[in-house]
Amino acid sequence: MTTTFESFALDAAIFKAVQEAGFKEPSPIQQQAIPLVLEGHDMVAQAQTGTGKTAAFALPILSKVDPREKGVHVLVITPTRELATQVSDEIYMLGRFKGFKTVTVYGGSSYTRQMKLIEAGASVVVATPGRMLDLLKNNRLKDFNPSVVVLDEADEMLDMGFLDDIKEIFTYLPSSRQTMLFSATMPEPIKQLAKKILKEPKFVSVTPANMTTNVDIEQCYYVIEEWERDDAVIRLLDTLDPDKAIMFCRTKKEVDMLTTKLTAGGFAVKGLHGDMEQPQREEVIKAFRFSNIDLLVATDVAARGLNVKEISHVINVHIPFDPESYVHRIGRTGRAGKKGMAITLCTPMEYNSIQRIGKKVGTNIEHRVLPTRGELQKSRLSNLARTIEQAPLNENAPAVLTVLENETDLANIALKAISLLLEQEKANGPEKIGLDEQTFAKVIKRLAGRTDSKNRGGFRNRRPSGGGGRSSSGGRSDYKGGGRR
Repeated sequence: MTTTFESFALDAAIFKAVQEAGFKEPSPIQQQAIPLVLEGHDMVAQAQTGTGKTAAFALPILSKVDPREKGVHVLVITPTRELATQVSDEIYMLGRFKGFKTVTVYGGSSYTRQMKLIEAGASVVVATPGRMLDLLKNNRLKDFNPSVVVLDEADEMLDMGFLDDIKEIFTYLPSSRQTMLFSATMPEPIKQLAKKILKEPKFVSVTPANMTTNVDIEQCYYVIEEWERDDAVIRLLDTLDPDKAIMFCRTKKEVDMLTTKLTAGGFAVKGLHGDMEQPQREEVIKAFRFSNIDLLVATDVAARGLNVKEISHVINVHIPFDPESYVHRIGRTGRAGKKGMAITLCTPMEYNSIQRIGKKVGTNIEHRVLPTRGELQKSRLSNLARTIEQAPLNENAPAVLTVLENETDLANIALKAISLLLEQEKANGPEKIGLDEQTFAKVIKRLAGRTDSKNRGGFRNRRPSGGGGRSSSGGRSDYKGGGRR
């Protein structure tokens, strides 16, 4: 018998969000976890991002909790600000019809703003460990008694040195709570943590069958600074001229901002994210499928289940959170025996993450340097020369030439015609984007030194107390709920 979302007897408003999101059948982790969470059990789940684990805990939790009751009911702890943002976005999407408000709490953002948003009626807080512990130790959260606590990506928190922070956070939380721990792997320290913070937990496990990438997909990455992302995307599009490409961003705001910039630059592009109504989503996907637009900018959540053929390029505008997400994203290209290209943009601080992804999926992700504006212009001139040489003659061309010959000589006519074409081929943007080979080599050497220091025990204390770990474009709203976002 096939399990369906209807069979879980979710709250009507939550089930409406499931339908709006386009979820068809529960994933394996959802099939196992949702009934256990609805029954109130503590749980340990071995599953990776990309398996549907956020919905696996969010759907039953949101069904059980009443957002009209005052206070924070749900606390989700994640290792990085980027993952916190993603999880918060998905919880908001699944809970918006029931009136849930969510707040994302991480280091590097205003304490005052975060406190105000929580006090304004947030039912769900998604936080990084450093900032969460800071708030609790300094008694900034009044009457903070979440009835449900989720520890997400526990093994990543262990790798980043947050285990002691996690243990201390739980000393501030009520003992009468439902607790869930999610982890892709189960090293001994995580098993010991589970014994300490959970009560008679149920265990579920979903191990992905295939964590390798398609050999028909050419994979590479470019190292850039955070503020260069948009310019880097435009330089890539100008250089590669893809037939059909999908670009992955982390958040709805980043999708909207990049879509606006590309549209202003003359690209045929649309955005796709979780805030869009189903008819609007379907209209965008249809336009992309039938090539009315060449480019799609999307979040992971919105692109789930997207099945569009003949995508030539995938661009990870922001690095995926884990190997499973990477495989899932780049699998949109290189289908049906056709070649594809997958490109990832990363900052120097994300270099180790892209290396770890390549190692786990068993592939070589090649480092490349973005062409300068001058190199792009030179390439375009060469292409233009070949295009002119191979162009068929228009039947009206001789008549136009006859008119022009009365005014000037042939050489001048040719130069003016080429000048008109060159105006259309003009390369825009900064001369140089991203790290060149020499600078990249220096960064790698510096990062290697940091790794050695960490292995000797001297790196952890340099971690900012706010948590978060990886760079972020920043500037987004941390609060979701009610009406406009």
